[in-house]
Amino acid sequence: MYENVDRLVDSVFANYLSRPGVRQPIFTSYCDGKTTTCRGLSQWGSRYLADEGYSAIEILRYYYGNDLFINTAQQISGVPSSYPGYSLQNGSRGEKVRQLQSQLNRIAKNYPAIPTLAEDGIYGPATTASVRIFQRIFGLPETGVTDYATWYKLSEIYVGITRISEPGAY
Repeated sequence: MYENVDRLVDSVFANYLSRPGVRQPIFTSYCDGKTTTCRGLSQWGSRYLADEGYSAIEILRYYYGNDLFINTAQQISGVPSSYPGYSLQNGSRGEKVRQLQSQLNRIAKNYPAIPTLAEDGIYGPATTASVRIFQRIFGLPETGVTDYATWYKLSEIYVGITRISEPGAY
C-alpha cells in the first residue's frame, strides 16, 4: 500500500495545472460536496464524471474551462539534479550514475553502513549493493535499482545532510 501511495505522491509532486499565458500557480481547493462546498469541482461530481468515462483533464476542463492543462515538470527545483526519466541499474553508465555514486559517497559519511564507491559512472555490483543498503536504511524496496522513488529519496537525504538548500550553505 505504501508503495502505491509513494508513487501517487511522486506523480502529484511532478504534475501541475496551468493556463496559457498565466505564470502563477493555479489555485485548487478540496470540496467534498457534503461538509464543504465551493464553486467548481467537487468530490462527488468528479466521481460521477469519472464513472462516465471522463479522464482527469476532461473532468478539470468540465469545471474550469478548456484552456486548463496538466503538465509534468521535467526538472524539479531543490534537488541537485532531476530524475533521468528511467531507472538506473546494473549495466547503466554515464553522468547520472556518476552523480548517484557521488551522492551515495557523501551520504555514507553520515550513514557508514553504506559502502563508498568508485565514482566511475558504471553501475556495477558495488553500486547495486550500495543502493540496496541505502534502500534498506530508508525504508524503500530493496531492489538495488535506482528508480524514481529511490532517486528522490537519495536527493532528499543528500540535500538534508549537505544543507545545500539553506541560504549561505554553498
